[in-house]
Amino acid sequence: MKPDYLKAKDTIGIVAPARQIAESEVMPTVNFLEKHGFCVEFGQNLFKQHHQFAGLDEERVADMQYMLNAPHIKAIFSARGGYGSARIIDKLDFSAFIEKPKWLCGYSDFTVFHSHIHTLCQIPTLHTFMPVNLTDATCINEEVTTFLKAIKGETLEYYIPHHNLNRPGKAEGVLVGGNLSVIYSLLGSPSDIDTDGKILFLEDLDEYLYHIDRMMLNLKRNGKLENLAGLLIGTFSDMHDNEIPYGKIAEEIIAEHCAEYNFPICFNFPAGHLSPNCALKLGEPTTLTVKHQQQSHLKFL
Repeated sequence: MKPDYLKAKDTIGIVAPARQIAESEVMPTVNFLEKHGFCVEFGQNLFKQHHQFAGLDEERVADMQYMLNAPHIKAIFSARGGYGSARIIDKLDFSAFIEKPKWLCGYSDFTVFHSHIHTLCQIPTLHTFMPVNLTDATCINEEVTTFLKAIKGETLEYYIPHHNLNRPGKAEGVLVGGNLSVIYSLLGSPSDIDTDGKILFLEDLDEYLYHIDRMMLNLKRNGKLENLAGLLIGTFSDMHDNEIPYGKIAEEIIAEHCAEYNFPICFNFPAGHLSPNCALKLGEPTTLTVKHQQQSHLKFL
């Protein structure tokens, strides 16, 4: 099942399922969306605050449930990440959403929704920038242009610069994944994703290098790597080290844990916590071609 792509005058709902956000941080995105012909509707509790969260769990649930149920809402945009989606995911009823799917858009902590929906609903979602990231409504860069292409159903493909840790090969499969820390936190839960035969995308921010090793090792021990069709690695930004260095950067840690497998690996994809955070269609059939000393190619079928 696949949501309808958006057209002019369709309504996009903005919610904050995790950390709190101010109206001033959202308005550039509102202006951007309206400039491109969309209507925008806020969750009733969007600008609430309860400690670091965007209101109480019950208030964030109410906003998300309304957006999932409302037939005139064609896409749901997470205002920001942070932490909090896992606190509300099991309190939501996805029945109306399954009957009438809509695009859910976001990244980082929103990986909870990507993973949960792929596992339990088999409906694609969009890994995209979020309103907190856009400060200029007139900005034209890859993260906004690819977001528009993805949500309108236009052709979406990428040519990715070579990285010396790449492993050549060609993969075809459904793209899944998102933030490594969140995927790690969901292992063994009802939201845990099945990676067999899939192309797995990973990115992360603000982690210690030994944490990256711990998380990749746990994915490996849980069988999440052995049957992959391919691996797509986005940005691993603002990594930390201890006084005694770990000895490898994040990309080298990932390559080490995948050394025994044969699937193609593409590093350096421009998505994650750095700009441009290019749009990805999670849950969609995808081809990934990684060549030796050449650009790699990612295309959605």
